[in-house]
Amino acid sequence: MRRTKMETIKIFDTTLRDGEQSPGASMNTEEKIQIAAQLERLGVDIIEAGFAAASPGDFDAIDKISQRVTNSTVCSLARAIDSDVKAAGEAIAKAKMKRIHTFIATSSIHMEHKLKMKPDEVIKRAVRAVEYARTFVDDVEFSCEDAGRSDIGFMKEISDAVIEAGASTINLPDTVGFRLPFEIGAMVKEMSEYTKGRAIISVHNHNDLGLGVANSLEAVINGARQVECTINGLGERAGNAALEEIVMALKTRSDVFADYQTNINTKEIYPSSRLIANITGIEPQPNKAIVGKNAFAHESGIHQDGMLKNKETYEIIRPEDIGLDMDDTLVLGKHSGRAAFKDKLTKLGFTLSDEALNASFERFKIMADKKKDIYDDDLRALVTDEMTTAPKIFELVSLQLMDCSNGVPSAAVSIKKDDNEIIDAGIGEGTIDAIFKTIDRISGYEGQLMDYKVKSVSEGKDALANVTVKVSFNGEPAIIGHGLNIDTMLASARAYIGALNSYLSMKGKLKSRHTDSSTTV
Repeated sequence: MRRTKMETIKIFDTTLRDGEQSPGASMNTEEKIQIAAQLERLGVDIIEAGFAAASPGDFDAIDKISQRVTNSTVCSLARAIDSDVKAAGEAIAKAKMKRIHTFIATSSIHMEHKLKMKPDEVIKRAVRAVEYARTFVDDVEFSCEDAGRSDIGFMKEISDAVIEAGASTINLPDTVGFRLPFEIGAMVKEMSEYTKGRAIISVHNHNDLGLGVANSLEAVINGARQVECTINGLGERAGNAALEEIVMALKTRSDVFADYQTNINTKEIYPSSRLIANITGIEPQPNKAIVGKNAFAHESGIHQDGMLKNKETYEIIRPEDIGLDMDDTLVLGKHSGRAAFKDKLTKLGFTLSDEALNASFERFKIMADKKKDIYDDDLRALVTDEMTTAPKIFELVSLQLMDCSNGVPSAAVSIKKDDNEIIDAGIGEGTIDAIFKTIDRISGYEGQLMDYKVKSVSEGKDALANVTVKVSFNGEPAIIGHGLNIDTMLASARAYIGALNSYLSMKGKLKSRHTDSSTTV
């Protein structure tokens, strides 16, 4: 029997847009650039780099990503409003391949209560947005927001209108994760048959009922040729359909999906997952499929016995298929040279400038003096920290602490700014509080700590502490800061100063340009 030609399912990654809508997942521009570069290595077809009209910071990040990425389409979200579309078009202007993704709600509940518009007004607004977007780009995607609860007759009507106006992709988001797989499948099948190849049908499934991935796979079977998703399933509320689960399901179950393929380099899945986790401070739950800490752990004696005899008894995916080396101890130490260090980073998927390589190597040498065993995850954390650091307006020089069971915790902090060293000391309710309050006093910026996390990067008593803080300065959106050190207190101080530097580098770029900041799709 002759096999039919395989169809490519486009992978549309929205980690930098919908993923960033996760509470406390705000990233600085350098962090977003590094994520975009990794998504390009992963083989993502379309990178939704942000929502250009949301803030000057978003606009700046999209603009810089557009200049960096060459092998993936760079996309910006835009509401069906002229100012949004214009911002999107200008932000992606320098991209080699570019797309504007515009949307408007099509469900009765949204049209009545949120938009306060009649259906014919919604169609006119959608057509105008698509037509205006076409003056900036040839590739326009239109989303029927809340498609999962929309009348399919109305979706056909608005799809006809926007396709005529120039849209080449029609996205059907299950915005609130309401639908079951068979319902999504029926909707996609009907819409796919109706459009008859005039446009690509896409799906964007949320995970409110834990069905995001299942709904996405059912959509593929029924005619969807683009799937929107995020790394680690990141996203607001319960998150989005996870890219790694969709891609590996398509690959692993080739008996069902024999006619479909993706352009994803699956060996970059685990590095992508770790990069996102390190930058956002949001770790996948241990039992998370594909990339969770326990995804390839076999505790049961029966399972272990089977694995020793034949790995396929309990393992349907090989760790190496997603770029995970289960024996990742790095045999490098303080006497290792720069060439060996660079070679290892290359194998881990990092491409650094000479300046960044030199800085990372110096930090590696310091770490090697203090740490017996160095693991791949240690290197990933170290290099990610170096590559995503905002300009160092303030830099920690030294930290001295005093604490005891009945005493008052105090911290003496030395910070450099403009080649001037400033020293101060202060007390607090605890050691961390004393450190942060002293930094506030030295810098002149008072921060409100919204979240504080400490994670051991690898294993052993000398494991690196990776501290992630989320801090709000002057009442603006929380900024993420990272600190990496064997000493948890030093890591904490560096994380807080990192958040402060990120804030100062993005000052004035964080606040929304408009009062209705809804970016839900």
